[in-house]
Amino acid sequence: MPRDAEAAATIEKEPAARPAGGDGGERAAIARARTAGLRRALGINTVRIALVAAWLGSWELAARHWIDPFYYSMPSKIWDRLVGWFTDGTSQGSIWEQIAVTLEEAVIGFALGSAGGVVLGIVLGRSRFLSDVCAPFIKAVNAIPRIILASLFIIWFGLGMQSKIATAFVLVFFAVFFNAFQGAREVDRNLVNNARILGAGRLQVLWTIVVPSATSWILASLHSAFGFAIIGAIVGEYTGADKGLGLLINHSQGTFDAAGIYAGMIIITVLALLAEYLLTLLEGRLLRWRPAASGHDIQI
Repeated sequence: MPRDAEAAATIEKEPAARPAGGDGGERAAIARARTAGLRRALGINTVRIALVAAWLGSWELAARHWIDPFYYSMPSKIWDRLVGWFTDGTSQGSIWEQIAVTLEEAVIGFALGSAGGVVLGIVLGRSRFLSDVCAPFIKAVNAIPRIILASLFIIWFGLGMQSKIATAFVLVFFAVFFNAFQGAREVDRNLVNNARILGAGRLQVLWTIVVPSATSWILASLHSAFGFAIIGAIVGEYTGADKGLGLLINHSQGTFDAAGIYAGMIIITVLALLAEYLLTLLEGRLLRWRPAASGHDIQI
């Protein structure tokens, strides 16, 4: 009997002891995962910096000894052009004014194009009759080269911001529309049927099932859509404008200033990367309900 009592006491103590050990092991596993993540991030960033340094160094060396810097420029001249733009200004005025104009055109075109693409994409995605009617017209407009539309917008709206916003709108609209359309089509039919059985109306099904299900598709398109918005603004400015980064690039081309073209490209790239970072933060907030992705997923 004493042995049985001692065994029972041991069994009773074990469940209380296991959670403490489990918590310690879990904390250690989390710490190891964080350390491994930091080491991986450090390694990736080191390789990236090394690649960029090797690329710029080889370009600088080649421009000084083998290729003509008049046509291909070199990193040192591009850096001097950037410093000059941000300290002394450009031929068209302050560089900050040019950036502000291009950003305003891109942001307005992005907002309008995204809203239009989401609304029309979801509506047509949930209505087969409307999608069948509108399909040939949407495909026809999407097939028109954007540079032609930019030229038409210059004629219609003039050299002001309206023509650039219209060009950005067109590029963003189709990028978002097709994803929203496909996301609305991919909604689980069982969820929709169950909601209707429970008495949900069309609007309730739309807001509680269709829109959340299509959110991942829509947010995925927004990452590339802002890049299209900047492209639309630049193309519009390049076609005809009185301000903006596209005008600077066009002016640099007209004066055979390769360094100015590269400098404009660098500024545009930085703006696109900053927008991508902000959209990633927004996506993380809007998709908190979604299960965490696997650590082996590749992100680009």
